[in-house]
Amino acid sequence: MARSLDSMLSCPAPLDHRDVVELAHGGGGRKTARLIETLFAPAFRNPHLEPLGDGAIVTVGSERLAFTTDTFVVTPAFFPGGDIGSLAVHGTVNDLAMCGAVPLFLSAGYLLEEGFPMRDLERVVASMATACAAVGVPLVTGDTKVVDRGKGDGIYVNTSGVGRVRDGVSVGPGRAVSGDAVLVSGPVGDHGIAVMAAREGIDFETTLVSDSAPVVALVLGLLDAVPDTHVLRDPTRGGLATALCEIALSSKVGIRLEEVEIPVREEVRGACELLGFDPLYVACEGRFLAIVPGRRAEAALAAIRSCPGGEGARRIGSVVAEDPGHLVLRTRIGSHRLLERLSGEQLPRIC
Repeated sequence: MARSLDSMLSCPAPLDHRDVVELAHGGGGRKTARLIETLFAPAFRNPHLEPLGDGAIVTVGSERLAFTTDTFVVTPAFFPGGDIGSLAVHGTVNDLAMCGAVPLFLSAGYLLEEGFPMRDLERVVASMATACAAVGVPLVTGDTKVVDRGKGDGIYVNTSGVGRVRDGVSVGPGRAVSGDAVLVSGPVGDHGIAVMAAREGIDFETTLVSDSAPVVALVLGLLDAVPDTHVLRDPTRGGLATALCEIALSSKVGIRLEEVEIPVREEVRGACELLGFDPLYVACEGRFLAIVPGRRAEAALAAIRSCPGGEGARRIGSVVAEDPGHLVLRTRIGSHRLLERLSGEQLPRIC
């Protein structure tokens, strides 16, 4: 979510009351944006909501706090490299980090279907506890509900988080300016392809593992080195391309990407080619995008690479004044391709 409410309220395509909710409405692309633009944003309009970032920044006394919430419906609940429990913790602390905040507290709400195996619930809870301990953030409150057999899908998890925004840091989807550098913290597409392969029982004869992980330490290292970072964003639903399209729209700038610089593991690239997916639109759960002043790009990369998990950070493009609101990729063969927000649901139920 990364457009101003003024632009949203002028959207020429209101919801049709004959429409029904589709999987694509939760995919992070055009239909998600339309739902936000025409229903949620106008209904709840307020200054804290307006930036539509990964979380809200609110001031309480002298403190700037970040507040975020997310619901996880991934299927299967257990996949190579993670599970719905650790994913819920990682996703929420990462959203706080994208606000420039140090995570402080988490909550969890469990929606369970009658008949869900208790041993699986124990695995999910243990995984969440381990993930919380690893990032040093306590889970301080929660809720549990159970629905009738056949009225759910095993387990859904909602998590919310509160964090303290770093002093001197001001990041947001509308702060990119011409001359900035676009960075990514590592290879993209791992999570979505790993979950899809596990769900469908596809054996690619290679190791496909989710990148689900906390990025808090990497982000804090970056902000220590480059406190004037302009934008932070995790490319979850809709992937890298959709996230950058939203930033270009919100900041009213153009973004140019170099395909040869975008890191994609060969096994992920091969799986995408086989299945007809574009890795630029496949979700990540342990990567982030950073847009920093161009002159600070090398310092930013060095800071990210110095942290475990950030060794694969790359500069993948630049922010330009031309073609505001558009994302353009220079391909490996030198041609140019306009990238737009995901138009449907490429891989449902992956987060």
